[in-house]
Amino acid sequence: MNHPDLRKAIPTSPWPRGHGLLPIYMSLLRAFEEPMFASPIRLGAGALVISGILFVTYPALRPFSDERSLQGAAAFGSAAWLASHMLAMVAFTLLPLGLLGLQRSLRGTSAERLLFLAVVLSVIGMGFTLPFYGGEAFGLHALGQEALRQRSDSPLGLVEVIRSGPGLVMFLAGLLLLAVSAIATAIALWRSRLYPKACGVPFAVGISLYIPQFFGAQPLRVAHGLLVAAGCVWMAAYLWRREQVDRNR
Repeated sequence: MNHPDLRKAIPTSPWPRGHGLLPIYMSLLRAFEEPMFASPIRLGAGALVISGILFVTYPALRPFSDERSLQGAAAFGSAAWLASHMLAMVAFTLLPLGLLGLQRSLRGTSAERLLFLAVVLSVIGMGFTLPFYGGEAFGLHALGQEALRQRSDSPLGLVEVIRSGPGLVMFLAGLLLLAVSAIATAIALWRSRLYPKACGVPFAVGISLYIPQFFGAQPLRVAHGLLVAAGCVWMAAYLWRREQVDRNR
């Protein structure tokens, strides 16, 4: 008796035998990856632009009010408070990527080492800075919502507790490290002869003034954000131009 060949009834894979799905997955991944990550310089330029925009958006979107009253509780508990501080955290996170792109563009020059130091300092500074922003974003947001729920400003007595102590010390140390990193970046670009001498100066001035600007009102803080953004965009524009020159060689 003849039996049907069950192997013919089982659908076969359209992919070549012996290869499996891994090579296909990898080829698809490379296809999507190439436009964005083919050039670390291009990625760095994009990171600088986005970071600069977010440094302006943060103080523009952040609510400002009397933080000892229920009006302050409403500001803390608002979506704008949460969103603005999260955007600030993204801005700080993208900075080392931008500096890494600048460092890559200076490969083989005498300024490369100094810019590598700037990258390292920015990574450490960012790590020290972000926990404080987390407390500001999530801790004060929860505190504000609780004060609104109780219809009392008594929970706001914990605001200074959240903003002080070891967290504040780490925050200030992080901002100082970021300032040193920005100054090192400006010096490296000045010495490189591949960028305009003053290309990194607005960025260095803006980041160095990050601690004093906290004592200003919203217009001053937005103006400071514009200064940092202008510095980021200026560096990004010349970084992008350097990438185009390198590609055409």
